[in-house]
Amino acid sequence: MRISYIWPSSRKGTRPATILLWLVLTLFIAITPGMAQQSASDAVVLLKVTGVIDPVVAGYVEQGVQVATEEGARLVVIQLDTPGGLDTAMRSIVQTIMNARVPVVVYVAPSGARAASAGVFITAAAHVAAMAPGTNIGAAHPVDIGQGEMPETMADKVTNDAVAYLAAIAEQRNRNASLAERLVRQSQSLTAQQALEERLVDLIAVDLQALLAALEGRTVEVAGAQIVLRTLGVSIVERNMNWLQVITHGIVDPNIAYVLLSLGIIALVAEFWNPGAIIPGVVGAICLVLAFVAFGSLPVNYGGVALIILAIIFFVLDLMVTGFGLTIAGVIAFTIGSLFLFSPFTPPEPTMPQLSVSPWVLIGMTAMLVLFFTTILTAGVRAHLRPSVMRLSLPVGSIGVAVSDLAPQGVIQAASEQWTAIAVEGDIRAGDEVVVVGHEGLRVKVRKQQSVSEGQIRKE
Repeated sequence: MRISYIWPSSRKGTRPATILLWLVLTLFIAITPGMAQQSASDAVVLLKVTGVIDPVVAGYVEQGVQVATEEGARLVVIQLDTPGGLDTAMRSIVQTIMNARVPVVVYVAPSGARAASAGVFITAAAHVAAMAPGTNIGAAHPVDIGQGEMPETMADKVTNDAVAYLAAIAEQRNRNASLAERLVRQSQSLTAQQALEERLVDLIAVDLQALLAALEGRTVEVAGAQIVLRTLGVSIVERNMNWLQVITHGIVDPNIAYVLLSLGIIALVAEFWNPGAIIPGVVGAICLVLAFVAFGSLPVNYGGVALIILAIIFFVLDLMVTGFGLTIAGVIAFTIGSLFLFSPFTPPEPTMPQLSVSPWVLIGMTAMLVLFFTTILTAGVRAHLRPSVMRLSLPVGSIGVAVSDLAPQGVIQAASEQWTAIAVEGDIRAGDEVVVVGHEGLRVKVRKQQSVSEGQIRKE
C-alpha cells in the first residue's frame, strides 16, 4: 500500500483543458483593445509613457503614431516621465518620431516628472519639445550597471556614440547641439527653465490645455512639408496601452522579474514532487515565462540565473539525503546568483538607469526559499520515504495466503490484513501459502511456503 504524505492534489473535477481554456480567454481579452476606441480624425492623440523605455513602450509609441497618421489626427502628444531605458528601444522611438508624417510633441509632465538618460534623446527628437514646471531633463551619461567599472576604452566608445547621436538629433531639430557634450559627458541635468534657455526645449506649459494653447499657430516641418498647427478647441483622444502591454511593461523591473523567477522555480519543484496537482505547474510556468519576458528588456547576467538554478538543484538533492550541507551550498549559490543577476559582463546600455535587486527583496526571497525547501518539502518527502509503521507489524517469518497471483507482485492476506507483496522466487498462485522473508518500502517480500512432501522430494 502506498500513502501520499505531501499534499492533496487538485479536485478530480479540475482538468488541464479547463485551465488552458481560461488562460487562452484571459490572453485574448488582454490583447484585445476592448471597446471600440474613439476616432482620432482631426483630433489630438495623447500617448502616456512612464517608467523604463523598453520594447513594449517602443511598440506602443510606434503603433500610436501610425494609427494617428492613418486616422488623420492633427497632432500626437507623448507625455513623458522616464528614468531611461534600453538603447535599442530608445532609438526605435526616436526613428518613429523623426520619420513621422504627423507632428509629434514630447511633453515632459506632470510636475515632478523627468526625462533622464534615454528620455533626453526622445525629447530632443520631437517636432516640438515641451516641459511642465517642476520637471527636469538630462543626466544622459552612460552608466555601468554592474559592480565594477567599465573599461576606459569601451566607456569612451559608448560615450562618444551617445554624444554624436544626441548632437545629430539636435541639429536635425535646430536645437542646441553643443549642449549634447554637457548632457552626456558631464551628466548635466537641467530644470525646465534652464532647458528652455539652453534651447533644448521649445516651451513650458503648466498642463495639456496650456500646451495646446501655446502650440496654436506654430509652424513645424513634417516629412519635408511646413505645417501650421491648429490646436485651439480641438478634441483630445487618449490612447492607452492594452492589458497585455501594461502587464509586460509593468514587469520590466528587476525586483518583479527576480520574484517571478524565484516563485516560478518553487512552483515547478512543487509540481514535480506532487505530479497531477496542475495548479503549481501552471503557475510556475507562467511566472517563468513572465520572468524571461522581463529579462529580455533588462541587462541580465545569465551566469546569475545559472547560479540560482544550481541553488535549486542543491535544495532538491538535499531532500534525498540527511544533513544540511547541500542546503547551505544552495543558500550561498542563490545569494551570489541574486547579486550577479543584473550585473552583465557585456558593456552597459548607455541610456539604461542603474538597476539592482532591492536588498530587502533578496533577503525575503532567500528566506522563503530556505523555509520552503528545508521545512515544507523536506517534511513531505521524508515522511513519504519513512518506513511505514504497518510494515513493522508484520515481521519476517509471518505466514500468509496469496489473495491474488504474484507475478511477481500481488496481494497477500496475513495477520488479518491485506498487504502488497513481491514474490522473490518464481510465481505464486492465488491460494498458495506464503512466508514473509523481508521488506521493500511499504511492500513485503515473500516466497511460497513449502509443504513437507515438497521438501522430501527436493532432498531425494
